[in-house]
Amino acid sequence: MKTIPMSQIRKIFEMANRLEAEGKRVIHLEIGRPDFDTPVHIKEAAKKALDEGKVMYTSNWGLPELRDAIADKMAREHNIKADPETEIIVTIGANEASFISMMGVLNPGDEVLLPDPAWPHYRYCIEMAGANPVFVPLREERAFELDPQDVQDRLTSRSRMLIVTTPHNPTGAVIGSDTLAELARIAIEHDLIVISDEIYEKMIYDGAQHTSLASLPGMWERTFTINGFSKAYAMTGWRLGYLVANQKLISAAKRVHQYTVTCANSFAQYGAVAALTGPQTSVEKMVAEFDRRRRLIVGGLESIGAFGCARPRGAFYLFPSVKALKLSSEAFVELLLTRAHVAAVPGSVLGVYGEGYIRFAYSTSYEDIEEGLDRIKRTVEQLN
Repeated sequence: MKTIPMSQIRKIFEMANRLEAEGKRVIHLEIGRPDFDTPVHIKEAAKKALDEGKVMYTSNWGLPELRDAIADKMAREHNIKADPETEIIVTIGANEASFISMMGVLNPGDEVLLPDPAWPHYRYCIEMAGANPVFVPLREERAFELDPQDVQDRLTSRSRMLIVTTPHNPTGAVIGSDTLAELARIAIEHDLIVISDEIYEKMIYDGAQHTSLASLPGMWERTFTINGFSKAYAMTGWRLGYLVANQKLISAAKRVHQYTVTCANSFAQYGAVAALTGPQTSVEKMVAEFDRRRRLIVGGLESIGAFGCARPRGAFYLFPSVKALKLSSEAFVELLLTRAHVAAVPGSVLGVYGEGYIRFAYSTSYEDIEEGLDRIKRTVEQLN
């Protein structure tokens, strides 16, 4: 565990909190969480479950009603037919889903192809499982879309798993169907297990389309599909996600799940049933507002002129280059926080290929983004 660092993103968040405790007004562009409240009908379903005493353990797999709703969603939206009895686990967020997938199937010395930059959770779950991450660069000139040739070039006899995230954190890239088909071909040809993290699937813009990797021919047999409720339904604190895979794969993950957390929160799961089966208008409105904010922050940074911006087509992140400022990403983020009271994430904490970039999360209010852009502009002008 001495090799596993504490979260640097949380470190920035705590620094921002200390500034706020001193009376400073901080613009939070560092934490990837929707600033919306959970829709009322979801909260009411959880309250009703509490009032009715539905507070006991559920099955290790999760609430049957919720697994049925997840199975219906996967079939309806992705043409993936998963057995709710044996091929779906309700997890403590998407975090746990990725962890138990890796712990369930990786052996010491296995290699995991990890697109980089990436959400740091992947790297350290790989290492806790005793495996080795192999970093696959995401290139700005490709708008950070994973290049199958870069994956192919890094394959060895020890390659065991490929991580695919679309839409992507931290870059906002969405992988196109042709690229996914080529990644599927590589996975099948080299017998790779794939983790397909689709937690941001509802947050897509500019006509982008989301394709679930497990829906492609030959991929159901080798794919863990990860999703959850935190992003689309503004339920980050509810800690609910789910893992979908064929019986052989999911059996290994379930053993890790049952001996670590037993089951997900019982009454919260009733809220998740309402999320999937109830009206989706709140999701549509939230995504429309994120799109409005996306256009604001992209246009604002382009007008400042010091940033190179690949326009994101998904999630709620922007990953601009700060190379023209002649500062490391960490130094610039520290300057933004201490001088302008704007919190961001240095690309260096998101991977070996993240240096020279920073991550902004436009999951805060439109007005805060406007003010944040003004502060960023003044900081850059002072630097110049």
